[in-house]
Amino acid sequence: MEERSLNFIEQIVEKDLQEGKNDGRIQTRFPPEPNGYLHIGHVKAICMDFGIAERYNGVCNLRFDDTNPVKEDVEYVDSIQQDIAWLGFRWGNIYYASDYFQQLYDLAIRFIKEGKAYVDEQTAEQIAEQKGTPTEPGTGSPYRNRPVEENLRLFQAMQNGDVEDGKMVLRAKIDMANPNMHFRDPIMYRIITTHPHHRTGRRWNVYPMYDFAHGQSDYFEGVTHSICTLEFVVHRPLYDWFIDQFADSEYRPHQYEFNRLNITYTVMSKRKMLQLVKEGLVAGWDDPRMPTVCGLRRRGYSPQAIRTFIDKIGYTKVEGMIDLGLLEHTVREDLKETAPRVCAIFEPVKLVITNYEGDGEVVSADYIDGHPELGSREMPFARELYIERGDFQEEGSKDFYRLSPGGREVRLKSAYIIQATGCDKDTDGRITTVYATYDPTSKSGTEGGSRKTKSTINWVECRSCVEAEARLYDRLFAVENPSADERDFRELLNPDSLKVTTCLVESALKKEKKRLPVQNGVHEQHHYQFLKHGYFVVDPDSNDDKLVFNRTASLKDNWQK
Repeated sequence: MEERSLNFIEQIVEKDLQEGKNDGRIQTRFPPEPNGYLHIGHVKAICMDFGIAERYNGVCNLRFDDTNPVKEDVEYVDSIQQDIAWLGFRWGNIYYASDYFQQLYDLAIRFIKEGKAYVDEQTAEQIAEQKGTPTEPGTGSPYRNRPVEENLRLFQAMQNGDVEDGKMVLRAKIDMANPNMHFRDPIMYRIITTHPHHRTGRRWNVYPMYDFAHGQSDYFEGVTHSICTLEFVVHRPLYDWFIDQFADSEYRPHQYEFNRLNITYTVMSKRKMLQLVKEGLVAGWDDPRMPTVCGLRRRGYSPQAIRTFIDKIGYTKVEGMIDLGLLEHTVREDLKETAPRVCAIFEPVKLVITNYEGDGEVVSADYIDGHPELGSREMPFARELYIERGDFQEEGSKDFYRLSPGGREVRLKSAYIIQATGCDKDTDGRITTVYATYDPTSKSGTEGGSRKTKSTINWVECRSCVEAEARLYDRLFAVENPSADERDFRELLNPDSLKVTTCLVESALKKEKKRLPVQNGVHEQHHYQFLKHGYFVVDPDSNDDKLVFNRTASLKDNWQK
């Protein structure tokens, strides 16, 4: 296999190793906030953070950025761990920003004592107004030069729960004229008393902001390469400034940024996804139309397909939009090599083979033609079968090569060659039954079975086939870039993103009613290609009474490089 070229962050890492930085140590971290489910945009960061550690014999830790108890929940903590493990990555340790709440609080006290932080009693609107603009300096808070002892007393009152939420914040005292707006006295702490923390309960009433907690957590853990997306470029100087105020060694974590993942016909905003879930516009976080990892998993996307897609799109410093067709192409390429082929009939019409005698027989068929090593199944065959309605025409045209009266031979997949002789219709003129004769010497796999026909059609045997529910998923949004559209994003939903129908599947799939094992909270995926219809996966809604399949992707591939 040809070695791929290094992305720009890997080039940085290799240069650091050559120069002996950090004593040759490589340590990264993946720091999600547990306020929602991971989506494919997070997967790009996961592949970078864990991939760097794997490639260079380093370690990647999982750290939950749990600094806002209003939005966070242990449900999300559990789901994030499940998703990362399912993708095939392993973390070195699990940390939480809350592990460092005491250290960060002590650090805030130090900042106050050194005159680098102060308590501000202004409203959020007043603080925003005083920030200025990128070309005009801001105005200092009237509380900016409070005495140290007063700041210490007020900050302690904030932590004691003696101050209402929103009445005070702790701000860093830096530079209200700095051209980088993030340096204009950023907020370090805010008060949150309304919600207990999922780990620390009611112990804390003040919580650190991201900019104050993140870099310090990296420093406390020994991170060497802190990798994030491009919107944090302007935060990097503040990241460095906070660490420089207290670091007592030459070691410094360094932040590097890459482009986010934006995909057509999709939204990546957790806020918008939460709205879709809460308003019942999708069936949940794991709805197969959602770009969440659990949604992609339920849709039938394999970990390898998702990781291959991320590898294809690469990492740059320029934001862009990726065609959803590339993701769909990648999953097709993955499944076409591994998904067993089976017959499924979506619009059935009965086929009666009039010269077939006996109670039936069994024909053997490879799951993937030409690859017996990948397994085979037995297909009951008898006088009465179901075929697709579209595979028969009473008066077949010149360019119709499937079943129609007039002597044309058609092969039943993995079975016999037949010729149509006629049909029955109901009072509305709709065909109800097709009649045919078969050549008993033409069975596939026998000496006479090598005879070629212009068409092969799919079938299932009437008595043994299984009725299943098929959920046909399409793109969630009807417009290419819903995030850029000025209309309410809910108005942009594709009304045809889900169609539920029934189909008849081979008896070999009866076993799926009995085997839906769960490993670490995640259902095992069982993929199939329904011949001529697409790739499908067994849905966890399946039970002893019914089989449910989700369409992962159609067979048609419109992706163009």
